[in-house]
Parts: sequence; C-alpha cells; structure tokens
Amino acid sequence: KMPGLFGGFGIFFLPILCGSAELAYPRINSISLLLQPVAFTLVILSTAAEFGGGTGWTLYPPLSTSLMSLSPVAVDVIVLGLLVSGIASIMSSLNFLTTVFHLRAKGLTLGILSVSAWSIVITSVMLLLTLPVLTGGVLMLLSDLHFNTLFFDPTFAGDPILYQHLFWFFGHPEVYILILPGFGVVSHVISTNYCRSLFGNQSMILAMGCIAVLGSVVWSHHMYTTGLEVDTRAFFTAATILISIPTGTKVFNWICTYISSNYGIVHSSSFLAILFVCTFTFGGTTGVILGNAAM
Repeated sequence: KMPGLFGGFGIFFLPILCGSAELAYPRINSISLLLQPVAFTLVILSTAAEFGGGTGWTLYPPLSTSLMSLSPVAVDVIVLGLLVSGIASIMSSLNFLTTVFHLRAKGLTLGILSVSAWSIVITSVMLLLTLPVLTGGVLMLLSDLHFNTLFFDPTFAGDPILYQHLFWFFGHPEVYILILPGFGVVSHVISTNYCRSLFGNQSMILAMGCIAVLGSVVWSHHMYTTGLEVDTRAFFTAATILISIPTGTKVFNWICTYISSNYGIVHSSSFLAILFVCTFTFGGTTGVILGNAAM
C-alpha cells in the first residue's frame, strides 16, 4: 500500500498539485522506485532461505536473535529487505519535501496548498522521523544474532522490551503513513465529484498534522501486556483516545462537503469515497473503545 498511495500517487500527482514540471530529483525518484521490488524480493526470499524466518512479522527477540531456534540466513534477508525499503522511502520523502518547499508555482503558498499535497508532506515528515528508529532496532537484532552484542538478552542485562519500543515507534506511525495519503485521495475525490471546495480546508490540514503528532506518541498501546507501569498505561490510553478528535473532524468535514452539494452519488469513485468514510467511522469508533488499557 505504501509504494502505491504514498510513492505512486505522490510521484504522479505532487508535481501537478504544486504546479511544477517534475519532482526535484528525478533520478533519486527512479532509484527509490527500483529499490522497492528488490526489497520485496529479499523479504519473499526469506521464506525459501534455509527453513524460513519463523519469527512472526514483528521479528521479536529472542526468536529472531537465537541461533538455536531459527534460520539466521532467513532473518538476514528479512532485515536486509527492510533496510532497502527504508532507504527507498527516505529518498522519496526527501524528494517530495524538496519539491513542495522549493518548486511550487509562483503565488502558490503553503496556506493554499491542497489537502492531497499536504497529506504527502506530512507523511514524508513522519517517515523521516520514524524510519531511522526501526533501522536502528533491526540492526541491533542483526548484531545480537551475529556479533554477540546482547542488546536484547536478559541473561546479560539486555532487555527484549527495548526492541518492542523501537519497533512500535515506527510500527504505529506506519499505519498513519499508510492512511494519510488515502485521506488526501478521498478529500480530492469528494471535492472534485461534488463540485465543492472541501469544507474546512484549513482544519483538514491541521487535523492531519494532529493525527501525525498524536500517532507518533501512542506506540505503547501495542504493548499493554508487557508490564508497563499504571501511569504509562494511563498516558498511552489518553493519547490514543485523543486521536479520535482530529479524525472526527475529518469525517464531519467530508460529510458536510457531501451534504452541501446538489449532486448525488453519480460516479463509482463518489460511491467508494463515501464507503471509505463509513468504514473509517466504524473502525475509528472501535479504536476509541479498544484504546483503553483496561480492555
């Protein structure tokens, strides 16, 4: 999804939305695109390397750091695939940010930039801030596996929970990295198909910024059962539930844009956009409930 919504749509639409002829660095753009199938191939190869990874998709230690319980070569190629994909994403992010801040058309200020363009900008910033943390985490895994560094071995005063923090500090913002470009696409579709400027355009951009900030400080709600202190659980519960406020702002703005139009659902894209809003509303409502540590 990320190479499609973020990379694919970003590469194609961002220059159009900024009024520029091309992205700032076309060759870096090509390299980042070509690295994605390499990363995908490496991750798929892990299923055929020796006996497969056998660590789950989260690569938690000690399964991923013990030579006794897995195939080290499989873990090596998974980590290498993640590193290659991360390099590609960082290059794309830098390319998009440079394009938006330096290649905009004359008179096109950041204040009147479309929601779609802002969604790519905010996603790029999130990637640049969180991907290095994941990279550090998986490199520590690799060094534990091959160089006896013992970062995550409790027998030698290591802490396997440290890896979970490093992983989820990227893992949770990643879900917003996936969905924010989708927000931009849905906003564009609703605005275009119903011939209306998006209701509360500035508040939509602010809501995306709030979602990005809050989404980056709630990672431990994936770790409620790992023995967090009660104060820590209370903070992450409150921060998780707070995300529903900017999310609700976006949903109501989409609905207001739809209601203010004289057009019904006349295109398949309109129908799919409304279905997206409905699905997202139901999913977000369950998030308010399940975000409670007591659950």
